[in-house]
Amino acid sequence: MGNSRFMKFIIYGIIGLAAVGLVMQLLTNTTGFLSNIFMTVIIGLAIFGLFYYFVLGGRNRSSDVKKYKQAVKQSKSKYAQYQNTSTARKPKQPNPIKKKASKRPSHLRVIDGNKSKNKKRVSN
Repeated sequence: MGNSRFMKFIIYGIIGLAAVGLVMQLLTNTTGFLSNIFMTVIIGLAIFGLFYYFVLGGRNRSSDVKKYKQAVKQSKSKYAQYQNTSTARKPKQPNPIKKKASKRPSHLRVIDGNKSKNKKRVSN
């Protein structure tokens, strides 16, 4: 029990000192700190890339994956042909819109009055 508490204390102490060191380095020598971080990231990416290329990339893929990829290619080429033929058609030109003959509204009607009678005017 006592040994476990002692190890936790040491680990937390190391992490705390590392954090203090990073903050002090950032405040006193910013360009050096950023260049160190940049170089660390670049080297890490290079190592990961080499590891991935040689170790993980060199494995033979299963024949099922190869068959699946071949089937995907085949179906893409099959459906690509149908799409090409449909795009070759000329688009229909819309018919010109014809204006409807204007009708008189059915709810309005002209009342025929006495049109033949002349009005009596003072000037006549």
